[in-house]
Amino acid sequence: MATSFDPNTMASNLATAYTQPTQTLLDAQSRSAQATATGLTKLQSALSAFNSALTALSGKAGTGQTLAQYSATPSDSTVLTATATGKAQPTSTPLFVEQLATSHQVAFQDLPAVPAGPGSMSVQLANGSGFNVDLASADSDGDGTLSQSEIARAINTAANGQATAMVVTVGGATQLVLSAGVSGAGGQLTLDTSGLSGPLKTALDDITKRKELVPAQDAVVWLGAQGAGVRLQQASNTLTAIEGVTVTLKKAQATGAAPVSLTVARDDSATSAKLQSFIDAYNTLEKTLDDLTAVGGGTATAGAFASDAGVRSLRDRLSTMLRADYGGSNLRSLGVNIDRYGQLSLDSAKLTKTLSAKPTALDDVLGSSALSAPSGVLGAFDKLVDSWTDSASGQIKTRQATVQAQQKSIGARQTRLDTQYSQAYERYLKQFTQLQNLQSQLSDTGSLFDSIAA
Repeated sequence: MATSFDPNTMASNLATAYTQPTQTLLDAQSRSAQATATGLTKLQSALSAFNSALTALSGKAGTGQTLAQYSATPSDSTVLTATATGKAQPTSTPLFVEQLATSHQVAFQDLPAVPAGPGSMSVQLANGSGFNVDLASADSDGDGTLSQSEIARAINTAANGQATAMVVTVGGATQLVLSAGVSGAGGQLTLDTSGLSGPLKTALDDITKRKELVPAQDAVVWLGAQGAGVRLQQASNTLTAIEGVTVTLKKAQATGAAPVSLTVARDDSATSAKLQSFIDAYNTLEKTLDDLTAVGGGTATAGAFASDAGVRSLRDRLSTMLRADYGGSNLRSLGVNIDRYGQLSLDSAKLTKTLSAKPTALDDVLGSSALSAPSGVLGAFDKLVDSWTDSASGQIKTRQATVQAQQKSIGARQTRLDTQYSQAYERYLKQFTQLQNLQSQLSDTGSLFDSIAA
């Protein structure tokens, strides 16, 4: 009689049947916990991205910075360019650029290679700063002489950004070029060679071997016509005298030329783009919330928080805040439309019309998410989002801790169930192995009787 079963298969099947109900429950709980953990990660990411967009968009309370954008356009962009912030005021300002600020640059020609040894020099700037250059250890290749490259390296090591030195070769002539690290008259360079002696001192002091490549001069700009307006002198070619406007000087004008007209005006196109960035950020968050709270059905998969009242309430509160009035206005008056799916869109023409009638409307409605003075839509959103994303006490942090505890508990229960499976398997395997042996013995006995009977 042949053996009719496999003890390993029978033991495995019975052990599986013994633990299957609990395993099915643990698998479902594990999938649910993992889906919740993944959902919380997605929600955290979406809320954080939205909050970053709010922060970037938010005006700075108390600084005069507004959400409305301004442009600064010069009549001649070859002479100057400009940008404007929300602190700017619409205006037209004449500017005459008399001269640009430059950084002092001087070349020392045909400096001799001199014996290495004790010696130092100092480099002084007209603004009172300066530094000492120790040449005693400048012989980097140890050949006993100081080359122009080694002198330049020693200067750069000691300068700490106050000046730079380099060696250039033009037409076979080698020159040590020294450049100031700052622009303007304050960057005028002078050398004190009293700590040197011999050929190097002689060469550095020889004015016939010294050539000024670029003079040290301040920028000179007139608010108005040259000689008749307000004269401004500064070390930089970046002018910030006009509030909210940054002017970059590009080219000096010829004496008697007409001033460049700098026009500052509200830039409705840029303002619309800034408001659109808020709309895009909200729509992205709304789409994520819709996916996470989707009920599912049919072939559609339910979201991780389909039955979560807290996340659904978050979505509803955000929607309510969008529709509220702030400062006597609301997003609808700014041309922000909300469709039945909760998605926003912008009517730029309506925004322009509203701002023309009430320039402060955008700031009144959107407000600021600044901690010192939160206001408007941004302030309300920021407070709500923070209640979820706060790293210490936010709802996401609390929920993640709960899910982690659940996953740890499921893991411990899975370990116990695996042990129960192993024990059941070994017990069944032992029993079926014994049964198999008994069956084999009975088969052998039957075969013996059959042979005797024959």
